[in-house]
Amino acid sequence: MDAGSRSISSEKSRAAAPRPPLQEAGSRPYMPSLSSGSRNPSAKCYGDRFIPDRSAMDMDMAHYLLTESKKDKENAAASPSKEMYRRLLAEKLLNNRTRILAFRNKPPEPENVSADAASSHLQAKPAKQRRHIPQSAERTLDAPDLVDDYYLNLLDWGSNNVLSIALGDTVYLWDASSGSTSELVTVDEDNGPITSVSWAPDGRHIAVGLNSSDVQLWDTSSNRLLRTLRGVHEARVGSLAWNNSILTTGGMNGKIVNNDVRIRNHVVQTYEGHSQEVCGLKWSGSGQQLASGGNDNLLHIWDVSMASSVPSAGRNQWLHRLEDHMAAVKALAWCPFQSNLLATGGGGGDRCIKFWNTHTGACLNSVDTGSQVCALLWNKNERELLSSHGFTQNQLTLWKYPSMVKMAELTGHTSRVLFMAQSPDGCTVASAAADETLRFWNVFGAPEAPKPATKASYTGMFNSFNHIR
Repeated sequence: MDAGSRSISSEKSRAAAPRPPLQEAGSRPYMPSLSSGSRNPSAKCYGDRFIPDRSAMDMDMAHYLLTESKKDKENAAASPSKEMYRRLLAEKLLNNRTRILAFRNKPPEPENVSADAASSHLQAKPAKQRRHIPQSAERTLDAPDLVDDYYLNLLDWGSNNVLSIALGDTVYLWDASSGSTSELVTVDEDNGPITSVSWAPDGRHIAVGLNSSDVQLWDTSSNRLLRTLRGVHEARVGSLAWNNSILTTGGMNGKIVNNDVRIRNHVVQTYEGHSQEVCGLKWSGSGQQLASGGNDNLLHIWDVSMASSVPSAGRNQWLHRLEDHMAAVKALAWCPFQSNLLATGGGGGDRCIKFWNTHTGACLNSVDTGSQVCALLWNKNERELLSSHGFTQNQLTLWKYPSMVKMAELTGHTSRVLFMAQSPDGCTVASAAADETLRFWNVFGAPEAPKPATKASYTGMFNSFNHIR
């Protein structure tokens, strides 16, 4: 039978037996009998199911049959054994309560629970108070002769709580514990000005990059020059980064060099990927990846596993070459709670903070800040990011990560905030601006309670300076 004949047959069936009203939604449609009996309506039909015919029902008789048996059961007296069983069941299981879900009275208190414990359980947990963020700097120091150059890195805070800043041809040390200031070194005009400073992980030794392309290593405990790295670059060294005993230097010609400061022939790897000055260098917390930003608007991710230990083998291949920024990439910050997350900031033609997955090279987010991004710092205790900016507000902006909602804007500098450094405990941030002031902000709040751990010692990498191999 084709589809047309089936449709005609079903239409005839519906016409013969219309669907009754008040039927439950979604019930099955009427199906004709599958038997081949008579079509007489009074005849009995045995189909695939029973379809009641209300015209043949005696409703009075049905009501009597349904209610008579119930009345007989109520009138019949229960046997003593059954009555006893019913009372015991009600006493043990129902606690003599006739209605289980009755809301007339309060529910009974649980047994073996003291009143103090019950009251403490009912008390709500106190809500976490929002941290107060001071809107003004807690301390301001003069910083005369600070070079107003976006591509340099003239501020760093060491693990021994001593801050270093380069002002013109001189490196000054400010002890945050005592508030005392001392002069480390003043270079002559042929080598100056100083273009970069960076503390070694031990907080005792410091690297100083010069405009003459030399790099000096100093012992700040004795104010003694340990060695000078020469011939590594052809022009000024504007960026430095430590990875244990490896000092990575970035030059004006775009070349990046890894120097092992323990050995005489200190050049161990060379990275060539930038065509202009390298203005940002940062090693990841694990020491496995290096991020570099340049004036060519490029961001490179270099992986230690891909580096060649033979300098004559030529340049090493980058892991990722990222070209999303539209201006120089100087601000770099590795996330302390996610090892493969990197935040970067672009210059005045870009004004964006971008977040990267350095394993895949994917850009996770990009936020237009509206002004030049000079530096970035992560909060070590909370999921927050601090950025410093140039024209027009010259402000520091605290962002909530990952929503990137502004939590606070700190103003006070009258010129672009070129450099930022974070205290070892992670709560205080120092900012140096072209207005020749150094300001300290309590922006990240109180640090967490210190965990008992043995402090790693890094002094061994400098023990061989008196006998260089």
